[in-house]
Amino acid sequence: MPEKTAKTAAKAAAAKTPAAKVAPKPVAPKPAAPKAAVVKPAAAKPAGAPVVAPKVAAKPAAAPRVEEPKKVVTQRQGFKANEFVVYPAHGVGQILAIEEQEIAGAKLELFVINFMKDKMTLRVPTAKVANVGMRKLSEPALVKRALETLKGRARVKRTMWSRRAQEYEAKINSGDIVAIAEVVRDLYRSESQPEQSYSERQLYEAALDRLSREIAVVQHSTETEAIKEIESQLAKSPRRGAKAEGSEGEAEGDAEGDETDTDGDDATVEDEAA
Repeated sequence: MPEKTAKTAAKAAAAKTPAAKVAPKPVAPKPAAPKAAVVKPAAAKPAGAPVVAPKVAAKPAAAPRVEEPKKVVTQRQGFKANEFVVYPAHGVGQILAIEEQEIAGAKLELFVINFMKDKMTLRVPTAKVANVGMRKLSEPALVKRALETLKGRARVKRTMWSRRAQEYEAKINSGDIVAIAEVVRDLYRSESQPEQSYSERQLYEAALDRLSREIAVVQHSTETEAIKEIESQLAKSPRRGAKAEGSEGEAEGDAEGDETDTDGDDATVEDEAA
């Protein structure tokens, strides 16, 4: 009996003892969704604050470009730097340099000519010298011939003043020192003669300026001295009468081909060929 009682008690105790809990299986955690990055707004800078540029990585400095030294040219087409020349349209000028320039992809050699009295600098292609008529200064013998021309008789054609004015301008711009001397001789008026018209005076002064500048450079004197020498030669020319031939007003008022010489002096009057 006692054994049964012990077994019965053991069974009753086992029935009362709670069953052992079964541990749950571990569950793998799910990967968390990535959170969106939160961008904080930049704080407003006070007005007037300096703006700091973002730093840029410095690029390696390129190797300095070595330029080839320019060739110094001192002579072209028989003309040299620092030489005085005669440019027909502007008179006497000095070559400052002979330089090379690139224009429209082509390289050109140019004479840089300075006209000091006119305060002007002109650049002339060396290849165009012959076309523009640029020349060297006249030889002393030619200057002497021009001065002798001033002592000659004035020659005036029986044509309208407008046509004569064109001929005078063509002579002045020809660059020929003797032709320029002829213009000075033909338009010269002494104190005893009537005054010139404005256009006559302008042409006379232009021719006198061209002639005196070249004579001054050739003779290594001043322009004032050259003008005095020119006027002394003009004073030796045959005197003109009291009346001047074909003043501008008279010439323009008459019909072409119907003019007469009003000089009444020793001036040589030439009939223009038809």
